[in-house]
Amino acid sequence: MTFEQLQIFIAVAEREHLTRAAEALHLTPSAVSSALRKLEDHYNVQLFDRVGRGLSITAEGRLFLDEARAAVGRMRSAENFLGELGGLERGALSLAASQTIANNWLPEVLMRFHARFPGIRTSLTIGNTASVARAVEGGSVEVGYVEGAFESPYLHRRHLTEDTLLVVANPAHRLAGRSDVRTEELVATTGWVLREEGSGTRSAFEDALEKLGYSPASLRIVMEFPSNEAVLSAVRAEGAEDVATVVSGAVAAPWLAVDALRTIDFDLPSRSFALLHHKERHLSKAARAFLELSAPFKDSAGGSRPI
Repeated sequence: MTFEQLQIFIAVAEREHLTRAAEALHLTPSAVSSALRKLEDHYNVQLFDRVGRGLSITAEGRLFLDEARAAVGRMRSAENFLGELGGLERGALSLAASQTIANNWLPEVLMRFHARFPGIRTSLTIGNTASVARAVEGGSVEVGYVEGAFESPYLHRRHLTEDTLLVVANPAHRLAGRSDVRTEELVATTGWVLREEGSGTRSAFEDALEKLGYSPASLRIVMEFPSNEAVLSAVRAEGAEDVATVVSGAVAAPWLAVDALRTIDFDLPSRSFALLHHKERHLSKAARAFLELSAPFKDSAGGSRPI
């Protein structure tokens, strides 16, 4: 059994989707499939059921998942410990971030860190808020960046900044460009294309609706997608004249600028961006250096606050 096989197993188990796991690990689907087959064949155990083109984890796989996460966590700790012996000339830093943060805020920070510490191998896993928190809890990454409210007895949560959420729609939507849109009108006339359950963006939207007295179950959800890009593509598509979605203002900005999307005047509270790390795990020297070097996070209104 190799470290890479454990990483592949965990990625597939958390997503129950071979292609998404391969994308997260920067591997080909065939390489991921081959690694899983070798692991199962060597130990004569079936970790996943293969139904059509889908995967679902077996009871044996679920039992092994906790052990695999713990083993990867121990391996990361050993790797970081040895890296610290030589200072920051070499080492590894493992991060996870929700899509909005990973695509809009972290790249600049990561490039600055690489320029300063080129010998540190940095890996970034992209998921939703729930999967990022699980990765930090399980020890497969040291630091996580998440959106919205999330509490865990095992994790230290550090507030970073606030993010503005917008309701955006196809330009042909009947409410696009109108002012003073009432909640009941928005819910009654709109189909929703949303991120998957577990997404911080979706959770923040559903929490806001509940505070206004509307159950998320009252929404007419047309489709769910696992990425912001897919959500926005669906809303812009022909035939999507009555649908809308909720995204970060920074995510929507390029499409709003060219009138490919329009906002619906519906106030949503801001949601927080936060950093997570495990309360009982040693934070490596590389991780501490990364946090110290992190640039100010800019919110979608253009302001900035230091991490």
